[in-house]
Amino acid sequence: MAKMGSRKHLKRFKSPEHWPIHPKENKWTVKPSAGPHSIEESLPLLIIVRDILKVAENSREAKIIIGNGDILVDGRARKDYKFPVGFMDVIEIPKSEKVYRILPNHKGNLVLYPITKENAEFKLCRIEDKTTIKGGKTQLNLHDGRNCLVEKEYKSGDVVVVEVPEQTVTNHIKFESGTIGLITGGKHIGELGKIKEINVTRSSKSNTVLIETDDKKTFLTLTDYVFVIGKDKPVISLPGGN
Repeated sequence: MAKMGSRKHLKRFKSPEHWPIHPKENKWTVKPSAGPHSIEESLPLLIIVRDILKVAENSREAKIIIGNGDILVDGRARKDYKFPVGFMDVIEIPKSEKVYRILPNHKGNLVLYPITKENAEFKLCRIEDKTTIKGGKTQLNLHDGRNCLVEKEYKSGDVVVVEVPEQTVTNHIKFESGTIGLITGGKHIGELGKIKEINVTRSSKSNTVLIETDDKKTFLTLTDYVFVIGKDKPVISLPGGN
């Protein structure tokens, strides 16, 4: 019995710190399915429905709501209560007309921020890698696990604007000086600023980026922690009206 539980569930003490675990869960909690985000960088859909949005009082109710297709992730009904939801994903509840985007706060926790219906029609995806496939087309490998075929030239680190659920690339933001970056890791996680300088090293050390905040303070962070969200201003709505 314990062996079966270990496949379907996760020991509570092994769950990521940012998960707001239900107080009635003791030894076990829900284990995310294999999906677009790792366990450390995601929230299971059941925890979102029950513990964050509180549209269900317990796991049974949450599973029914999810199983009925009442929760959309990036425009698609997800009926797997273990589905991993992560950074930049859009959560929509059509019956209540509420929409949220998942972003990190300053404590490094993934938080659901309310957004407008218009803002929910697209998401931003960072290009982690790209490959050339048969026929000379380019396949982009994006941060949320999806792959897109494109004809234009893009670079790793750039961010594409993707319509959901169609998965059509409609625009892109270059990873370059002058653009607006959201910090997704390190001690400055959740902060926003303009990219002043990109430092490319010729050693085993990681590349870094110099960020300037609105109050003219500057700090260095790793390239991998910078997610560009706009050229002159953010293209997504952010907490605090940014």
